[in-house]
Amino acid sequence: MLALKYLLIAGGFGMMLAAVCILGYDLYRELLYRKALATPGAQPPPVPQWRWRISLALVLLAWGPILLAFSIVVVPSGMAGVRISQTSGTLPGTLYPGVHLVTPLVEDVALFDTRDQVFTTGISEDGKNAAANVAGKSQLLDVQAKEGLTLGLAITVRYRLDPKRLDYIQSNLPRPVEREIVPPVVASVWRELVPNYTVRDVFSAKREEVRQRAAGLITQKLAMDGIVVKEVMLRDIHLPEEYAKGLETLLLKEQENDRMSVETELKQKQVKMAELEAEATKVQQIKQAEGEAQVHVLQAKGESDAMQYTLPLKEKQIQQSKLEAEARKEATIQNAEAAAQAKLIDSKAETERRKLLAEAEANRIRVTAAADAERLQSEAAILKQNPLLINKIVAERLSDKLQIMMVPADGKFFMNDVLKSMNMANAAAGQTQQPEQQPQ
Repeated sequence: MLALKYLLIAGGFGMMLAAVCILGYDLYRELLYRKALATPGAQPPPVPQWRWRISLALVLLAWGPILLAFSIVVVPSGMAGVRISQTSGTLPGTLYPGVHLVTPLVEDVALFDTRDQVFTTGISEDGKNAAANVAGKSQLLDVQAKEGLTLGLAITVRYRLDPKRLDYIQSNLPRPVEREIVPPVVASVWRELVPNYTVRDVFSAKREEVRQRAAGLITQKLAMDGIVVKEVMLRDIHLPEEYAKGLETLLLKEQENDRMSVETELKQKQVKMAELEAEATKVQQIKQAEGEAQVHVLQAKGESDAMQYTLPLKEKQIQQSKLEAEARKEATIQNAEAAAQAKLIDSKAETERRKLLAEAEANRIRVTAAADAERLQSEAAILKQNPLLINKIVAERLSDKLQIMMVPADGKFFMNDVLKSMNMANAAAGQTQQPEQQPQ
């Protein structure tokens, strides 16, 4: 809409400029015509015609887009406005952010910032001048306490204008509101409230109470003028130098007193705890002694009861020992008789075993002798047939390193034939190796 508004304004002024240019050109033609008439012998040009109607029409038409552009009002975001008529004054109603139409040349729009605003006294947290809206200087709000001492308050008030009451603000309050209304109201409330309290109450004891009461009064007073207060903060309190030193000393003494009270209470608790521990130890020892006495009594009673059953048991054990001794005696006699019988049986068995072994040995000797006789007979028959076996047997028994070779009985030249055959074999092997070496 802003582009349309500026376009309409540009079109209207463009039409006016065109009308001026037309009249200027007609004036230029008129000058040329008069110059031609003043020149002797020159042919006069045609009489120029002034285009008054066209120029007037353009001027009248130009007011249309200009008035239409002036009737368009754009309220930015975070702002609100009220219409001010030249005939009726401030009109009721609020113009919120957006596009609105007003009567051109009769109504005007006053804009107000409806976002949150901050009024601050004293140095702000970032170290910059925070009370620029109070005489343009950074200063604390000076108030007097009940004792007559002057305190410096660093306060912050966050507020905003009520959009529904902008027509009232425009009609009844001075502008700007954030400089003409808010600072005096805030200062007057604190200066009326703080004298009801002592310095110590304001500084520590009832600080939150003072802040809440001040916030309530500020909110109530500014709400009557269409200003909505969101928060009132008491950031810091500056005490007089002498009072600050005295208060610091008093606080130190109170802290020391509190510390001593805490230590005394702690000592009392330690004493009481020691007493309780001693009493608990005493009770524990008494209970332990009683328990031990009861244990001894129970043990004695148990031993007495046990003795009543021990004597009969001992008598039975003695009788049992006697019976066991008689039984062992009878068992010993029986074992001796059994051992004698066993020895007798063993001697008979040993005699029979030796007799059987002797018969077995005699049979073995007879069988072995018969076998040896048969072997000797067979060897004698073989030696009778081959007398040379005697020499072989003798040579084998002389040494185990001799090797025996059997040759025919008529082989007188057997060794000569063997040597000849070996020489012939070696010669044939040498002839085969020489042809293989020549090509190399």
